[in-house]
Amino acid sequence: MYHEQFATLGAYNAWANRRLYESAAVLSAEQFAEDRGVFFRSMRGTLNHILCADRIWLRRFTGAGDAPDRLDATLFEAFEPLRVAREAEDARIGTFVAGLGEADLAATVRYSPLSQPGTIEGRLGPTLLHVFNHQTHHRGQAHAVLTGFGLPAPGMDLVAFLRETGRG
Repeated sequence: MYHEQFATLGAYNAWANRRLYESAAVLSAEQFAEDRGVFFRSMRGTLNHILCADRIWLRRFTGAGDAPDRLDATLFEAFEPLRVAREAEDARIGTFVAGLGEADLAATVRYSPLSQPGTIEGRLGPTLLHVFNHQTHHRGQAHAVLTGFGLPAPGMDLVAFLRETGRG
């Protein structure tokens, strides 16, 4: 049962990111980089942060893939390469969650946070929920950047995804 929920969250995540990137594609290079007062300052900073965090978490979960050593790393200065990397990471997340079973979700994961020394332990399922929730949080900030420019921002509600895809 939980496996199905995580597969749904993985698909929702990719859907919401596609919608966000479609809307953000209209930003000029200057707007993309402009400090808009959100936590990671700009659309570029926000979208890079989401990608950084996902790469860090997937590296922790799988032991594979590139992962930056900072949450505020700028992996891509320009929008289009960032979009390509986002799509690849969303596919990687989808593949990862599709391969999980109930025992995997109950298993313990151990990792060292970037922000403090030491090791953290927790079950994969709740930790993976954090990854999806984290993306939602920062997509909301990206949404605020778009509306702050007076641009239409996409609807990204989970219930809209469920209705649109027939998963609800």
